Amino acid sequence: MPSNADLSEIVATIGRDMADHLGGGKVADYIPALARVDARRFGMAVITTDGEVAETGDAWIPFSIQSISKVFTLTMALERLGDDLWKRVGREPSGSRFNSIVQLEHEHGIPRNPFINAGAIVVTDALLAGRAPAAGIAEIRDYVRKLADVETIDIDTEVASSEAATGFRNQSLANFMRGFGNLNSPVDDVLKVYFNQCSLRITCRQLARAGLFLAGAGTDPISGDVVTTSKRARRIAAVMMTCGHYDASGEFAFHVGLPGKSGVGGGILAIVPGKASIAVWSPGLDEAGTSYVGAMALKRLAAATRWSVF
Repeated sequence: MPSNADLSEIVATIGRDMADHLGGGKVADYIPALARVDARRFGMAVITTDGEVAETGDAWIPFSIQSISKVFTLTMALERLGDDLWKRVGREPSGSRFNSIVQLEHEHGIPRNPFINAGAIVVTDALLAGRAPAAGIAEIRDYVRKLADVETIDIDTEVASSEAATGFRNQSLANFMRGFGNLNSPVDDVLKVYFNQCSLRITCRQLARAGLFLAGAGTDPISGDVVTTSKRARRIAAVMMTCGHYDASGEFAFHVGLPGKSGVGGGILAIVPGKASIAVWSPGLDEAGTSYVGAMALKRLAAATRWSVF
């Protein structure tokens, strides 16, 4: 592992190098509230398992967590249901767009993995378990707050409303799975929770802190809290590696070599097992929906630190 001074310099250098690339990619304009975000923003935060922090750029500006929330809801669901969760959602890469319905029909309403939209909706349904949506939303929000050690993380209600108003494909996926008997709570209730969990506002530093338990084999190395078992932490990281970037997961693994999860808000959470948790944010996306500049920054960080699971 690089020394703390070396890591800070590596991160600062990456921040300077990214200046020439800011604005690359395309902001997620199909969610109106995200379309107005400045594409030239960039932030990165690295937190090591010994508590050292290195950051650059807009690491303290909150952004919409979007699909990165699926890492945390998956952890919650596995803690609650154990391996029974895998009866309702698979663990294989999809090879398809994150909101594809074709594969779902072919596989009789069982989503390919928990990170595509259909799979995440099933995970949310498993957490909701017939309760009122407000209770489910509060539980997920409070869980992320505890992991990040920040009580001010909250829902961006404008983004949540924007997603609900335009989430026709997600409504189709949810109703389709309900028709196959793989959704138990009312579709509107499940989607309300899902849209709100994706609308959490979080900074790079908070996100890196929230994901640190995965670098610590399931235990938060700073607080000492056991979040999940070491076995489950490895399993979650494995699904991040193979499925965290939808049909571009192989490319991310090839170039970065770390378990990661992207979100269309422009954030990426990446895990260095036993060493560090990394969060980057830049709103412009590539064709697969991953942050264009964020992925570039992670590639350079992995090369400079020689952090890779391979």
